[in-house]
Amino acid sequence: MHLKKTLIGTRGAHMDKSTYTLVCGLEVHAELKTASKMFCGCTNDPFHAEKPNTFTCPVCLGMPGGLPVANKKAIEWTIKLGLALGCKVNLFSHFDRKNYFYPDLAKGYQISQYDAPFCYDGVLNTDLGPVRIRRIHLEEDTAKLLHKTVNDKKVSLIDFNRSGVPLVEIVTEPDIHSPEHAKAYAKKLRQILRYLDIADCDMEQGGMRLEANISLRAEGATDLPNYKVEIKNINSFRFLEKAAQYEIKRQSELLAKGETPAQETRGWNEEKGQTFSQRSKEDAEDYRYFPDPDIPPIRFTEAQINDIRANIPELPSAVTARWLKEFQVEERFGEMLCENREEVEWAERVFRTAKAENITVNSLASAIVNKKITANTGDDAVKVVAAFKQTQQTDQVDPKLIASTIQEIMNENPDAIAQFKAGKTQVIGFFIGQVQRKLGKKVDARELQAQIITSINSK
Repeated sequence: MHLKKTLIGTRGAHMDKSTYTLVCGLEVHAELKTASKMFCGCTNDPFHAEKPNTFTCPVCLGMPGGLPVANKKAIEWTIKLGLALGCKVNLFSHFDRKNYFYPDLAKGYQISQYDAPFCYDGVLNTDLGPVRIRRIHLEEDTAKLLHKTVNDKKVSLIDFNRSGVPLVEIVTEPDIHSPEHAKAYAKKLRQILRYLDIADCDMEQGGMRLEANISLRAEGATDLPNYKVEIKNINSFRFLEKAAQYEIKRQSELLAKGETPAQETRGWNEEKGQTFSQRSKEDAEDYRYFPDPDIPPIRFTEAQINDIRANIPELPSAVTARWLKEFQVEERFGEMLCENREEVEWAERVFRTAKAENITVNSLASAIVNKKITANTGDDAVKVVAAFKQTQQTDQVDPKLIASTIQEIMNENPDAIAQFKAGKTQVIGFFIGQVQRKLGKKVDARELQAQIITSINSK
């Protein structure tokens, strides 16, 4: 599939006429909603704890002597996600220590994965092109820093309720070639995470965080650039798109002046609408990865992987394709009814009921999506179909009475007729409403529209 590219033309006193192509890969972190944390038995519910530092123990507080035990469910869910994205699975894997110092990391290292992630080599297709998945690995989340003012002093407090929460990281290849493509990929990935019921992805709370690695190369070049800029901890799809747009402009101006953008980590400031430098970007060697000696390596059999694969539900893309074939439901409507499995199962019952009654299912799907009928997930399918049928019923009205009413309404509203002839076709809705109101009965809107247009054109 052809990938849409963003071309950046550079202009100005110090710029040449070069054009550049965006080269972008994403790293997405999502907290898994297991009952307990990744390496201990503490409650995994950091957003609803009554007080800071209540869901903690020696392991997630990083105290000496605390021994981690891996969460089996979190590992299975990570593999489930990988299989849903078409990944291969490493039958032998292990956890590593990623060493760095930061106040929210009490141990001085994070338990993560390096050379043997659970999943690798997948793909996620979007409307703007496929994005290859390089790896999916599992790690522990850090504690949360809270910057506050206490006794007139600015201080940073640490809440360890989040420390040790299972965190899955999905890393792409640099296949993203426009800000819109990045947004489309991230939204579809969130949909799948929610659909599999393994993560809530509450972005405002930090349950899903986006990081974009962005660089530019000359149009027509195939080699990867010799630098990359990481935009870290983005918590909104809109911010991701805007940050990428800003970096395209900033980096293209530097390149046009013969400068290479610094390899660094930057943040996004929404108020100023720009990225800002945070620190120089580390290489993998800086983290001194090595296998965690406290956690035994993990081995799987093909039978175990097949058991996990058997529990993957029909994914949204497959559902919408099947609905198109089986019920002739347009993909745009299908996609809006695939937010979660409960909604899909409900829509399936409604569609089958409608088809059995010879109702045009696509019209029903449109009515549900556009809220032309009151229909909520869990409503009885028969009642939903009955409500739709009622909206389709029209009264039998004498055609001569309809024609005379149309003429009467047009005579009362010459300005609206002039607007229609000037190209403002939306005034047809006004005429339909006025005629229906005057008649006091429900007339088929499509037939009424055709008659009104004919009457207007005859004037």
